[in-house]
This record gives sequence, C-alpha cells and structure tokens, in this order.
Amino acid sequence: MARDAEATRQRLLQAAAAEFAELGIAGARVDRIAVAARTNKAQIYHYFGSKDGLFEAVLAGLLRDVLEADPFDADDLPESMARIFDQFEDDPSLARLATWYRLERGEGDAPNAAIVEANAGKVAAIRAAQRQGRVTDAFPADVLLGLLISVATTWASLPPEYTPSARNNTRPKRRASVVEAARRLVSP
Repeated sequence: MARDAEATRQRLLQAAAAEFAELGIAGARVDRIAVAARTNKAQIYHYFGSKDGLFEAVLAGLLRDVLEADPFDADDLPESMARIFDQFEDDPSLARLATWYRLERGEGDAPNAAIVEANAGKVAAIRAAQRQGRVTDAFPADVLLGLLISVATTWASLPPEYTPSARNNTRPKRRASVVEAARRLVSP
C-alpha cells in the first residue's frame, strides 16, 4: 500500500510540474492535474494540503534535483554557474516554473523553505571564499549569489528576439559567455 501511495504522490508531482510550467499557479487546475495523474483531486489535498502546497512541493523537488545534479563549488563558481546554465537549457520547464514563481508570489508570502535552505549553504560557502580572498568581496555574498544565478539563467529567460544573430549564438557560445561573466564577477 505504501508503494501505491508513493506512486500516486509522484504522479501528482509530475502532472503538477507540467501544469504549473504551462499555466502558472493561478492558471493551473487541480482537476486537470488529478486527471493527468490518474487519481482524484482529493489526493492533492491529502498529500499536499492545497494547490499552493502542491506547487511548493514541485518547486522543492525540482530544486533538490538541481542541487543533486550541481555540486556547488565556491572555489569554481564559473563552472557551477555553467552547470546551472546546462540544467536550464536541458529543461526549459525550470525557467517557466521560476518565472511563474516570481510573478505569482507576493512579497508577503512566506519564502520557500527549500530555496532558503539551499541558498543559505551557498551564501555561507561564498562568504568563506570571500574571507579567504578567493572570491571578490565587492558584493555581499547573498548579492553575489543572486547576480551569478541571474547570469547563469539569463539565456533561458530572454526572448529569442533579444539576440538577432541567434543562428550564430550557439549553446557552447552562450555557455562560454556565462562562464566568462561569472569569472569576471567573482575575481578578487
């Protein structure tokens, strides 16, 4: 029985990730998610409490996957940002979910605990590298992390028209620009 419950939970998370990526939090419908997950909407409330709780679980799961795939290295921040770039290039739903999250969450909403926890470790690692002189201290560690993530994800969030020579703007060139920009940002 536990296996069936976990399978249902996973199907709900997968269906919800697709629905939220396409339509955002407000546009997503629990009825459609339940149908896509081959269950009923009562299971959403049972496992996640609400549609918002389901979105938080989807976001936390994606963040966990990103973190597991990207061993953050404060001693090689440009390469860490290149790996984030790769993840956003490989899975366009990441950029869509991040955009919906930014658009639909108000300043009064509680921060996502998984994001806060993940960033705390990264900020601490950057701060330690700054104290040791390996990374610039021109920016506070939390600001530097935000700038680096923005650089790493910028190509995933720009409209295609931003780069008129898109044909020549290949993935390797975009990745190289992320690495170089990150290198310049962190150099002491």
